[in-house]
Amino acid sequence: MTRGGATTLTRPAYRAAKRAFDVAVSAFALVVLAPTLAAIAAAVWIDDPRAPVIFRQRRCGYGGRSFTLLKFRTMVRGADAMKETLRDRSLVGWPDFRLVNDPRVTRLGRVLRRTSLDELPQLVNVLLGRMSLVGPRPTSFDFTTYELWQTARLDFRPGLTGPWQIYGRNQMDFADRCRLEIQFFRTTSMLRELRLLLATVVTVIRRTGVA
Repeated sequence: MTRGGATTLTRPAYRAAKRAFDVAVSAFALVVLAPTLAAIAAAVWIDDPRAPVIFRQRRCGYGGRSFTLLKFRTMVRGADAMKETLRDRSLVGWPDFRLVNDPRVTRLGRVLRRTSLDELPQLVNVLLGRMSLVGPRPTSFDFTTYELWQTARLDFRPGLTGPWQIYGRNQMDFADRCRLEIQFFRTTSMLRELRLLLATVVTVIRRTGVA
């Protein structure tokens, strides 16, 4: 069946295919990237041996259930405690929070963020089923702060990448971001999600200046 030019699947078939793809890709990537992950972990530890290598944060996930998101640490110790003092500099409205040239980010952290290497530990989240390769990005604030219509984004497992990263804008507020994500995932198309995943790879390569 097609809708808007995209091939759609029944919901059970879509979920089964999506989960199988997530497991296969994340497991393969973790094996292949193991030396890279080890090298990054060592660099983060050397940068500040007293701080954790892996940053763990509770995020709002599928169905509104919280889970622990994993990333390589890119900020100084005590970064969360500094968030309130930087609130008036955020590009978007609270409780969403985004800064340009965030002063809490370390020199190594800027490199990891620019190359998106800090996101690689989330492959573990994908393998465990807490995330998907493609889905709405999980929020650091609870679903109780959402408006009722915005909770529709919680019908989809949060992703390592999603339409907001490719089609959105850094200044896009949470309401517009929800509209974009909900509209995108209402059509169950594995092909379209694969295209978005490939577009993410291209975007990261262009951002890092790799020819």
